Amino acid sequence: MSVENLKSEYAIEIKNLTKKFEKYTAVDSLSFNIPKGVIFGFLGPNGSGKSTTIRMICGVLTPTSGEGKVLGYDLKSNPEKIKSKIGYMSQKFSLYEDLTIEENLIFYGEIYSIPKEYLNERIEEVIKMLNLNEKRDVLSKNLSGGWKQRLALGCAIIHKPELLILDEPTAGVDPVARREFWTTIKDLIKYGDITVLATTHYMDEASVCDIIGFIFEGKLVVIDTPKNLYKKYNTDNLEDIFIIYVKELSHKEVISSFDQLKHKDEKVEDKND
Repeated sequence: MSVENLKSEYAIEIKNLTKKFEKYTAVDSLSFNIPKGVIFGFLGPNGSGKSTTIRMICGVLTPTSGEGKVLGYDLKSNPEKIKSKIGYMSQKFSLYEDLTIEENLIFYGEIYSIPKEYLNERIEEVIKMLNLNEKRDVLSKNLSGGWKQRLALGCAIIHKPELLILDEPTAGVDPVARREFWTTIKDLIKYGDITVLATTHYMDEASVCDIIGFIFEGKLVVIDTPKNLYKKYNTDNLEDIFIIYVKELSHKEVISSFDQLKHKDEKVEDKND
């Protein structure tokens, strides 16, 4: 199935999007369309241009050249409208640690100008959806990583955004919390009118995305479905595909798998014997 056939309308449309910082080109002529109602995995090594691209998509960074629309609004002429329609969650916990879970949700609801007569109802919906009731009166600074992650997601979706940006949202949390988080994201897509753009270095997480885009040194290398990529490279492992791209594009020797590391240790032990 081609990317274009997944949905008829696009949440993100960018063409030749470029961002330069003096003589350095951070993002170089990116062009892609992301349908509404899907999870788009935006992958690439550190420093590849992911964060710069996301900042332009969020309307907080003006492109040097190129054009784009997010939810139908122009990146250059209507950034404030875009900001009001998106939710953002990063790997760094940026909520107020001296506020409880409920107080944080109230605070963010007010920031997004949710009417008071509706805010309490929306808070209860989010608390129920993310199973936050048990800790609703606990200060954020006393929460574990998994609970903080749930709260951060709750604050990002309190205003029912049409586009949710997840920037390495599960960094530093345990495997159980990671799986619970992505189960929630899949439920949001299934039952809500929302599109998700996610960056991650965990390829098992990337495998649940509907579309994968790989960026390297500011340039889009490939955009396709995981199924098509598996077929092309005769593997069911996105991490192997990620490594193939890095090796080809950087001309850098990268060990192909952790199995090689294990065998390397075995060879050392054999020599010692």
